[in-house]
Amino acid sequence: MFHTKLLVFLIFVVFGLVSCFDSKPKRYVIADSKAYEASLFRQHCAICHGPEGEGKTLDDGKIVPNMREGELLKFHTEAEIYKQISAGGNGMAPFRDILTERELNLLVKFVHDELRKQ
Repeated sequence: MFHTKLLVFLIFVVFGLVSCFDSKPKRYVIADSKAYEASLFRQHCAICHGPEGEGKTLDDGKIVPNMREGELLKFHTEAEIYKQISAGGNGMAPFRDILTERELNLLVKFVHDELRKQ
């Protein structure tokens, strides 16, 4: 009886330790974030790019790219991301007259550092 309890205890300990060492990076969840950058994304970007930046197809059939993987990853540098957000292009509206310089830079860092770090 003692050995059975010890075995059950050890099994729980092993599973507990294994779950602590999950090697997969945690995915940034925009909806759970209270960061100002995430609120900027929700307010200005999610309408087209989706609530978690995974892209979507608009009512008119246009495909809005996924910001976390795929085509948009061609924008490797923060300068390239800044240019896209600020000036727009390829169907995207420019945000240089909507967002402050600080907000533009915060969104650039957010896209570069949080959405793409998987």
